[in-house]
Amino acid sequence: MQLKHAFASDGYVWMRQGFWLFKKNPLAFLMLVFLYIFIAQFAILIPVFGVFIILVLTPGLTVGFMTACQMVIRGERVYPTVYLSGFKTVDPLVRKNLLTLGTIYAFLILILSLIASAFIDFKQLLTILTQQSPPTLRDVESIYFGLGVGLLLYVPIAMIMWFAPLLVAWGKMSVGQALFSSWIACWSNRGAFIYYMIIWAIIIVAMPFFFEALLDGMGMRVAIPFIIPPYSMAALTVLYCSFFATWKACFDPD
Repeated sequence: MQLKHAFASDGYVWMRQGFWLFKKNPLAFLMLVFLYIFIAQFAILIPVFGVFIILVLTPGLTVGFMTACQMVIRGERVYPTVYLSGFKTVDPLVRKNLLTLGTIYAFLILILSLIASAFIDFKQLLTILTQQSPPTLRDVESIYFGLGVGLLLYVPIAMIMWFAPLLVAWGKMSVGQALFSSWIACWSNRGAFIYYMIIWAIIIVAMPFFFEALLDGMGMRVAIPFIIPPYSMAALTVLYCSFFATWKACFDPD
């Protein structure tokens, strides 16, 4: 794999390419994202081990979704079983490395949660997010503070894990080499990634708040459940599609 360098403005290009890919087969991508969310929510119901299991499987599931992106580009039909493509590889070492990546990821998320708990009152944050009454200004500040702290803590983890599953599955790298190469790729193209993240923060975080406030101000709060969740689901799916664009932009397969 040859690392390529991107311009800062490429962050916007990656977002547009995500939309382009999504439009080629929106039903398939929505089905895959919905299935992943369903599996994650079901796993959470399993005490203690549920969250750990889904985190361990995440690198393999990521390879599956990226494989689906390749299939859509080639015009092939996508089935839910594509999620298993990373684990069905003929190379047992790749399967082992993907599970090792998942274990490392789960361990890092555990450490992040322990550190974040010192700054964020998760019980209060959950109450704010689930209450029926409109949040106060102080509640909104708490939400943004929690998101900000969580994001800052997650950035280093995201950098080493961003490309690692694909470098293991498609680049045949070892776990250590994949983690290091992913970090280098993200750091070398940090300008584009910062621009990319800002765009998606506006689309996924800021826009739903804006739409909710707009509908509430127009006296149409009853319409919020019919507008915000579908919008968020579609935006999240396009975000996942744009991950493939970052891969193609930062690595040149042999």
